[in-house]
Amino acid sequence: MNTSGDRLKALLQECDLSPSDFAAQRKITPQHVNNWFKRGVPLARLDEIAELLCVRSKWLRSGEGPKHPNPLPRLNAPTRQPGTDLAEPSLLAAHGADDIQLPFFSIQSRQLMPIADRYLRLPIRALDALGVDPGQALCLSMPAGNMSPLLPRGTTLAIDCGLTQVIEGELYALLHNGRLRVHSLSQQANGALRLHSHANDEHPTETYSPAQLKNQKLSVLGWVFWWGHLRDSRPA
Repeated sequence: MNTSGDRLKALLQECDLSPSDFAAQRKITPQHVNNWFKRGVPLARLDEIAELLCVRSKWLRSGEGPKHPNPLPRLNAPTRQPGTDLAEPSLLAAHGADDIQLPFFSIQSRQLMPIADRYLRLPIRALDALGVDPGQALCLSMPAGNMSPLLPRGTTLAIDCGLTQVIEGELYALLHNGRLRVHSLSQQANGALRLHSHANDEHPTETYSPAQLKNQKLSVLGWVFWWGHLRDSRPA
């Protein structure tokens, strides 16, 4: 087993769970599961899937270290008869069948890194309605005040990394020389990208030519499809 996809396939076989049944449990398509088998489990889903299947995230990712968090011998372990529920339903129902947990990421040393044990729970039906693949979604915190008052600094953002095509007026997360930025975007006929801020008096529109996009490593991370912010004080 050389990849996390190989290890996931073996784990499902150990649970006597078909890929289609696993996909139904997680409210994703069987094609997503087959893609994970071929390409590996997405980084954004490693911790979640490892927890669901009671294995260490590091082992699922690389095959290194102990397989289980507390490897203990199981004596007289119950078996599952065909057509019955799993002997350990918590493996797949730990977070509820109607919700999905999206992991949080942050920029560390110019790299996008996961934040341990921090998630946002959203209804899986909402993601399905938007066409968002949970394996391509993650959460970030609004890094600046350029989109205030719509998105104050610190607002939680959910990002669909599967949608990077620029649709005029939509909100996107971007990486700019290793720095996280959030703007509404528009694209000119020559390929130039325009970054618009809500607080446009203080943050005027910026335009980057295709050459500047390449030289400054400015790329679209994904579409902002959800945001939430708790006010820090009551009005006087």
